[in-house]
Amino acid sequence: MNSFLRGSMNYVWCTTSVLGKGATGAVFQGVNKHNGEPVAVKTFNQLSHMRPPDVQMREFEVLRKVNHNNIVKLLDIEDDQEGRGKVIVMELCTGGSLFNILDDPENTYGLPQREFLLVLEHLSAGMKHLRDNNLVHRDLKPGNIMKYISEDGQTIYKLTDFGAARELGENQQFASLYGTEEYLHPDMYERAVLRKSINRSFTANVDLWSIGVTLYHVATGNLPFRPYGGRKNKETMYHITTKKAPGVISGTQTSENGPIEWAKTLPAHCQLKDGLKFLVTPLLAGLLEESQARMWSFDKFFFEVQNILNKTVLHIFYVNRATSIEVYMEPEQTFVHLREHIVAQTDVPLPSQLLLLENELFERKVDANTSARGYPQTAPTNPVMLFNIENYNVILPSEWDLPKFPTFPNGISVENDASLAKVACSVGHECKRRVENLSLLDTLMNKAVHQFSGFLSGLLMELLKRTRHLEEIEGLICELAKMFEVAASNHETYQKVATGIIATYEKQKSDFQRVSEPIQQLYARFVKEESLVREWNSGYRALRTPNKNRDSEKAKSLVDRLRDSWQHMLRDRATRALTYNDEQFHVLEKVKIAETGKRLKALLNDAVRQAVEQEAECLADWYKKAQTIFLQTQFLMKDVGAYVDAMYDARDQLKQHREDLKEEISTDGEVSTTIAANKPMVPPTIPSVGEGAPSAGEKGTSTRHNQYKLLCFMNMYNQIKDLHKILQQNTDLLAATKGLLQEGAEKSTT
Repeated sequence: MNSFLRGSMNYVWCTTSVLGKGATGAVFQGVNKHNGEPVAVKTFNQLSHMRPPDVQMREFEVLRKVNHNNIVKLLDIEDDQEGRGKVIVMELCTGGSLFNILDDPENTYGLPQREFLLVLEHLSAGMKHLRDNNLVHRDLKPGNIMKYISEDGQTIYKLTDFGAARELGENQQFASLYGTEEYLHPDMYERAVLRKSINRSFTANVDLWSIGVTLYHVATGNLPFRPYGGRKNKETMYHITTKKAPGVISGTQTSENGPIEWAKTLPAHCQLKDGLKFLVTPLLAGLLEESQARMWSFDKFFFEVQNILNKTVLHIFYVNRATSIEVYMEPEQTFVHLREHIVAQTDVPLPSQLLLLENELFERKVDANTSARGYPQTAPTNPVMLFNIENYNVILPSEWDLPKFPTFPNGISVENDASLAKVACSVGHECKRRVENLSLLDTLMNKAVHQFSGFLSGLLMELLKRTRHLEEIEGLICELAKMFEVAASNHETYQKVATGIIATYEKQKSDFQRVSEPIQQLYARFVKEESLVREWNSGYRALRTPNKNRDSEKAKSLVDRLRDSWQHMLRDRATRALTYNDEQFHVLEKVKIAETGKRLKALLNDAVRQAVEQEAECLADWYKKAQTIFLQTQFLMKDVGAYVDAMYDARDQLKQHREDLKEEISTDGEVSTTIAANKPMVPPTIPSVGEGAPSAGEKGTSTRHNQYKLLCFMNMYNQIKDLHKILQQNTDLLAATKGLLQEGAEKSTT
């Protein structure tokens, strides 16, 4: 009886546990005999043994030479105990090959963005290690990239299968043909597939074409160049790859002998955000260049990949279009560059952009000169909120047309039914993604309301605080004006000036009350009473939103049912001949797939989408009111600013007249009346300068005069000190009154 177990000195593997098969061998799952550690074992078939000995040994030599985290680790090279030659023992990548991952219905339309970036980073790093060791792979494709799950749960993609690899310097060439035809550079395709006798050699750069095809496949789920009929239409395939214009990254023929549909952009179903597409598209265009003159170098490829990976990513939710965007910034770029990036992706003009993070203006969280590398961390669920303050509409983004669920024909065809079940799973996963995206919109729209409400509350609190400070300050300046009036009581001209200043002040005070009262009303309504938030919560409670209904969880459950039915179809396809009972269950699974598909589509279109559309309408109505309050607040801020300017003017006038009065007093010797204990006191007349030496009585009168004068300055000084304490919280007026404080201090010490 034949055994499925085979082994070497230290390892054993089962030939039914196939991980992958190729032209020259197969890879099986095995274990270490001594510690039970799972491994992957590559064995070689008879075709492989027919190759020249140096070619057979080349893969062993390459594996011994490389050692990198993004290349499958070599554990041992041992002899098969049954005498079937050498086997290669490698670390086991439990995530399977990238080809199998892309073949899963979940990834029919490409990998999610986060996974794509991992593939890009790890593939580039693995290839750089190969080039640093002057190695060329020559068979790069998703099937030769493995997904490894580390002990801490991280995903690492690793290059494998070095059967076609060889040492090759930067400018060296080779003439032998290896690789998989869909991933071959056109020059190699011409010789290897079309069998044209062309005397041509190749450089290591042909790997770059294979990388480009692989990355396009990962991003979209499709090959970039697809003739009608697929692989069998070889001449058209060659025509597409060699006749495309520079910058074209895909060419598709959808009918027999039909035209080629060229594209310079990634398709709508690609899951990459526009910000990343903008960077990846020229990368793909550079890799998928057939011309030797325009073909990229590896250095160029590595540089551009690092340029993408090193960028600072800022997640932004554009509220008016209910769209999540990502801005990719150079680490040294600043806020002005961020706003320009936003214009490029949203068309929101610079003056109309309002950016909020954690209820605060984003520009307050980052200085104008702060580099992007120092920006706060954001995430898809915690983005910067972007509002267009010139537009209160909220419109859901348009989506590409949802593929139709397949219709199963009558009768049983295990092959066709399995294929249709896979298509149904693909459409189901797309429905699930859309439900999840709409559920995220539900979350972000709700967050946007609370962010804007919190921002408005902060503005009104700040405005009220500033208003109260100004009220206190204006009272103190009024007292100073009255003191000036008292000090100028013996000078008719300055007394009139003082009266005019006080009259002007009283008018300004009356004007300011017309500003401060609406500020207090807005504060009471929207901060203390939180009427905006309560109004939104009241409307939001009436909506049957996807998060409240747990629609994402429902979609996942329905997709799991589709996958179960698909797996059932795969088992039936493997069985081929079905019994009567098996056929009945097979038919029931087809009915189950059809009904589940209807439920998923209804969940998406009739429940989730309608609910989010209603939520967007509610948000538009709410934002219109909130924006009106915001504009009112902006106008009030300008009015407060104008009042501050008026206070500056009053202060400047008061200061100038005080200086003039002081000069006149020092010239003619007159001393104004002053106050003591808040009562005016009338001092005796002080002789003018040049009247001769004063008598004893005159000396007493002069002393009292100086005491009154000192009393006046002391009173002013104490008032100014109180003013100084308040101005600590209002620095824009502090500098303006330092002169008064200093003058009072000087007079108090004389």
